[in-house]
Amino acid sequence: MKNYLNRIFAQAAKKLAYLKEASVIFNVPAQSDHGDFATNIAMTLTKKLKRNPKEIAQEICDVLKEIIDDKVIEKIQIAGPGFINFYFTPEYAAQIVKVILNQKEEYGKSKKYHGKKANVEFVSANPTGPLTVGHGRNAVIGDTVANMLEWVGYEVDREYYFNNAGRQMRILGDSVKKRYLELLGEDIDFPEEYYQGEYIKEIAEELKKEFGDKLKGESEEGIFKERAEKIIFEDISKTLESISIKMKSFFNENDLYEEKKIDEVLEYFEQNELSYKDDGAVWLKLSELGIEKDKVIVKSTGEPTYRLPDIAYHKDKFERGYDLIVDLFGSDHAATYPDVLAGLKAMGFDVDKIKVLIHQFVTIMEKGQTIKMSTRKANYITLEELVNEVGSDVVRYFFIMRSISSHLNFDIDLAKKHSEENPVFYLQYAHARISSILKMAEEENIVLSVENLELLNTDAEQKLLKKISLFEEEVLINTENFEPHKIANYLEELAALFHKFYTECRIVGSPQELAQARIALAVAVKTVIKNGLTILGVSAPEKM
Repeated sequence: MKNYLNRIFAQAAKKLAYLKEASVIFNVPAQSDHGDFATNIAMTLTKKLKRNPKEIAQEICDVLKEIIDDKVIEKIQIAGPGFINFYFTPEYAAQIVKVILNQKEEYGKSKKYHGKKANVEFVSANPTGPLTVGHGRNAVIGDTVANMLEWVGYEVDREYYFNNAGRQMRILGDSVKKRYLELLGEDIDFPEEYYQGEYIKEIAEELKKEFGDKLKGESEEGIFKERAEKIIFEDISKTLESISIKMKSFFNENDLYEEKKIDEVLEYFEQNELSYKDDGAVWLKLSELGIEKDKVIVKSTGEPTYRLPDIAYHKDKFERGYDLIVDLFGSDHAATYPDVLAGLKAMGFDVDKIKVLIHQFVTIMEKGQTIKMSTRKANYITLEELVNEVGSDVVRYFFIMRSISSHLNFDIDLAKKHSEENPVFYLQYAHARISSILKMAEEENIVLSVENLELLNTDAEQKLLKKISLFEEEVLINTENFEPHKIANYLEELAALFHKFYTECRIVGSPQELAQARIALAVAVKTVIKNGLTILGVSAPEKM
């Protein structure tokens, strides 16, 4: 429908020169009696043309009425201060069924960004412990954004960035060593800032079982750290697989040092007088790059701050030829990434290609109470535990159903419900219900037909048709705006419209030609629900 409107406005621009450079935006009105689509173009042109918006709207409508096919648009109406409302014919709206039945699982995909490459970096938890529910939201958002980008044509690499060196990894190795020595009967003082989780004891037990007391003299940065990293990464990969996430690459920060990429960045800043030394530290002249204050990039101890490896890492991404670079961080990173972007921009990179997504944190609720968690004390809920408790589909959907900029309350009790209150169940039930209807129709020898789609003219049928016609645009716009939750919102609205349609419009028991057309509509709706759930990484069951 929107494509048709774009075409007729392009034709109208040949007669009305002011439309040639105008940005014409079409929206679906909140009230259905205001049309299928509306545009405020007349009002946006008022200042430029110095004319009354209603007068401009009338002029546009007069030209459009000479162009439109009355089998496509039955009415154009001017409303309010100058809105132009479009009403499509029921027959034209019904033709979307043919499109969907023809495209099947491809319906909703776009080639707009075909040939473009994207890197989506997410999760990126250092291998110091199992993934928690906080990592889980990051993981699901990242993977869903990657899915969406693929649906609009991008070739996407999912990347996990980690650091297996530094203080936290030394503490990890020493945590395992101290638990190992405890198992050998030694009296050990275990510092509070060390890793307290049961998984540390399990790694130590494995080492004791394999080596006995032979590792007493080994360094914490040797086999203790190496074995812990290996086991924890295996656990992380297994957890990600449980929610259908598979990374294309794992990027080790240490490689940036070994391949001298950190040195290259430092040398560039020094040669271009973008850095200076003070009190033994190296400072980046961020005050000359649009940031309020200069920041340290190498401490007086010789240890880099996060800014330096992050700049080098993104330089590497640019050199790998990505057209879009997506970084997903928790809200604790909100104040830090601008320094990295400023440094990259100073090096001549197009930072407009970088999209930083900041997500808010997760609160786990059960029986109306907040479950308090502390990573240091190891009384957190792991992502694996959450998946085992409520299932992969529920975990993925709950993590994605709210805006990433909103704090998320994950209600365990709601997640376990098999009722319409649970949005995942509600959607999956709509898909399974259609499967059941199709089976019933088959038993009654009602076959799908697209020969009489014009019979789909009730209000419930028309609303359903117009909703499924919006799917491709919903995917494209929400991908470009990085708003995966709006795909979930769209699917819930579609499911509600289908349940209303099914209540009001009988299939089995209707006249044959009408029943056949309604079967075709049901299959189209089922296809859209399944395609949408596929983007979200949620299954579409045939029965429940």
